[in-house]
Amino acid sequence: MLPRGRPRALGAAALLLLLLLLGFLLFDGRLRRAAALDGDPGADPGDHNRSDCGPPPPRPSKCELLHVAIVCAGHNSSRDVITLVKSMLFYRKNPLHLHLVTDAVARNILEMLFHTWMVPAVRVSFYNADELKSQVSWIPNKHYSGLYGLMKLVLPSALPTELAHVIVLDTDVTFASDISELWALFAHFSDTQAIGLVENQSDWYLGNLWKNHRPWPALGRGFNTGVILLRLDRLRQAGWEQMWRLTARRELLTLPATSLADQDIFNAVIKEHPGLVQPLPCVWNVQLSDHTLAERCYSAASDLKVIHWNSPKKLQVKNKHVEFFRNFYLTFLEYDGNLLRRELFGCPSQPPPGAEQLQQALSQLNEEDPCFEFRQQQLTVHRVHVTFLPHEPPPPRPHDVTLVAQLSMDRLQMLEALCRHWPGPMSLALYLTDAEAQQFLRFIEASPVLAARQDVAYHVVYREGPLYPVNQLRNVALAQALTPYVFLSDIDFLPAYSLYDYLRASIEQLGLGSQRKAALVVPAFETLHYRFSFPHSKVELLALLDVGALYTFRYHEWPRGHAPTDYARWREAQAPYRVQWAADYEPYVVVPRDCPRYDPRFVGFGWNKVAHIVELDAQEYELLVLPEAFTIHLPHAPSLDISRFRSSPTYRDCLQALKDEFHQDLSRHHGAAALKYLPALQQPQSPARD
Repeated sequence: MLPRGRPRALGAAALLLLLLLLGFLLFDGRLRRAAALDGDPGADPGDHNRSDCGPPPPRPSKCELLHVAIVCAGHNSSRDVITLVKSMLFYRKNPLHLHLVTDAVARNILEMLFHTWMVPAVRVSFYNADELKSQVSWIPNKHYSGLYGLMKLVLPSALPTELAHVIVLDTDVTFASDISELWALFAHFSDTQAIGLVENQSDWYLGNLWKNHRPWPALGRGFNTGVILLRLDRLRQAGWEQMWRLTARRELLTLPATSLADQDIFNAVIKEHPGLVQPLPCVWNVQLSDHTLAERCYSAASDLKVIHWNSPKKLQVKNKHVEFFRNFYLTFLEYDGNLLRRELFGCPSQPPPGAEQLQQALSQLNEEDPCFEFRQQQLTVHRVHVTFLPHEPPPPRPHDVTLVAQLSMDRLQMLEALCRHWPGPMSLALYLTDAEAQQFLRFIEASPVLAARQDVAYHVVYREGPLYPVNQLRNVALAQALTPYVFLSDIDFLPAYSLYDYLRASIEQLGLGSQRKAALVVPAFETLHYRFSFPHSKVELLALLDVGALYTFRYHEWPRGHAPTDYARWREAQAPYRVQWAADYEPYVVVPRDCPRYDPRFVGFGWNKVAHIVELDAQEYELLVLPEAFTIHLPHAPSLDISRFRSSPTYRDCLQALKDEFHQDLSRHHGAAALKYLPALQQPQSPARD
């Protein structure tokens, strides 16, 4: 989070506004020409369902808190919610309180995301969907949303009793206007109306789409429940729960199931109690379903308020103007969410948790400090989206191991080979922009190898700042590992084909955990060839080592990093052996999941793993080298951070300053025992290691 001036961010925001404006203008022109040529009745500005009919209702006061409820379950739905929220935040001028009814998966994702997003004037409350299931599970439902598609029915009882008004949204809607304009429509409700809905923009409820089509009862065309205004207080007073239950039970005597989930039941209730509904202008729910008549609703892009992708085909749906709508949606899908961390000027609100302390720490930085970039990057709070893709947690096993690593966009090509080498669970943190996250999604979907692996958890950490937050990424991946042990690796290493099984057997044989505090060292090697025959055993590896096809890792440039592994001893070893810590030692290790975290002050290049091994040694972890384990580094172009390290004396001076501060903290935590590490901290770092 960077509260100081950010010309790049402002430029990107201005560019987005310009692109949206140009798109609207071009779309307006096409629509108006089409209306003039075709005589489209939907282009009639006098249409009663348009938003420009009559004086607009008064906007809510500038600082009035607007309440929004969303039901969200699973990994994919969580991604949809984020795009929806981006579009709301882009246009909003009021504080928001989001009421999220979620399953455990969505809560884990969204709780972390909003905590790290730190958007001012946004509150988030979570409600356990599992506790509501019994209230709707008796209703047979054929809709793809499943049980969660019925949960809007129970919102009046699930939400706090003091909450009187709420906007309810499906996850597949996108805002094209300020949500306060929608909130203002509550003022149009009569004394008896309690539900605001847009008319359904298809012939579904007319029952003429195909032979023997028998929909639920509805008033005329019926209403779509993708966008709802609810007067919760009035619904509670009217006995809403009994009302919808009685209606649903009666209709289910002659109908086998709901086809459109909660929407069928809402419509059946409204058919019986038409005084409950306040019809809303159609532009507040422009429905892009397969049989949509939505184009009757708008004649200009400026008419559009909310776009609703209410077809199972989503962005692949066929529609006269789908290209415009698709581009509009993609704009927010790939929009930099960091730019939405903006204050609502003149509207005081409770800052997000930790924001005041962060602001205070940032205010104490000196922009003239040569190491300002390092200091600022350490304090940056990155948005984190855990389990970005569907993930199946591994079954509980007492000695199971998760491979933990981090990567950026330029290392994606390593993933398929890694999946072939490591059949066990993985927890990977990816440092990506919002746009790159969508490229990554398409990359996974296009790969049969990666798409088949449900035991690989991908966690997106969104890019912000000039330096690579390597240890923050490692900590995200480490925190999300679910097995008792973790193999702390790097993405450019391929483990031995048998390593996963060998590590689990070794952990059991060595009695690790409560009986023994140890870090198992996996010896590291490297090849300088982009193509080579990967060894299937230690015998094959030693043969490649003897002919110069492999080397011990960084033997030529930085032997200190792995020399304590004692490769000569490893050649002959038949059993694990203990080695001592030495300066600059940075092996790849297997440790319990609750091991010390990486020190996040080390950003960019240098000392990020070394500091972690120092901490393990300071906490008296044994270093045990495994005799049959190995991992091999693959060649690749050097990273931007190592290039800066090699070329910039200032960069190297800043790294030394971080090392000095690290030792001061080490001394505070471990006292005199930290003195043994002082000589190592005073030695210069080699510019060769990457």
